[in-house]
Amino acid sequence: MKLKTNPEKGRSRPAIIKQIRLQPDPENHRAIRRLWMAHSTAEDTRDIPGLMATLTDDCVYTVLNTGTNWHGKEGATHFYQQLLASFPDIHFDLQHIVIGPQGVFEEAHVTATYEQTWLDLPPAEGQSIEFDVTILFPWDAKCRLFTGERITFSGIKAG
Repeated sequence: MKLKTNPEKGRSRPAIIKQIRLQPDPENHRAIRRLWMAHSTAEDTRDIPGLMATLTDDCVYTVLNTGTNWHGKEGATHFYQQLLASFPDIHFDLQHIVIGPQGVFEEAHVTATYEQTWLDLPPAEGQSIEFDVTILFPWDAKCRLFTGERITFSGIKAG
């Protein structure tokens, strides 16, 4: 298999090859899993300081659908403040999860009440909304924290 990468669009070929060659390690796997569980619990309880404790100082949150980015813990805090204000009762129903030495990848079905405009979602304030989301939590092995989230959502239905 020939690996193709576009440095202008993302990571370089050597960085991707290095990532592919990472070997599973039980201790590292447990640490990644525990951190993801701490992150998920903090999100469920709306604990923004708890969420920030799972992230590197230079974390980046990216919504790939729109190309919108938030940088650093200040940006990640802003992301969560906006998200939770827009969807105060947001619920993630986990569908699939993969944990490896590169981080965590999850798929979830989201339900919430849409209270205020967020990104470019169609206006449906006060209505229930549901959609699917995929999220990558890249792992920083040196810091033993996530470097942010790469988020894609689809199938938005307002009711």
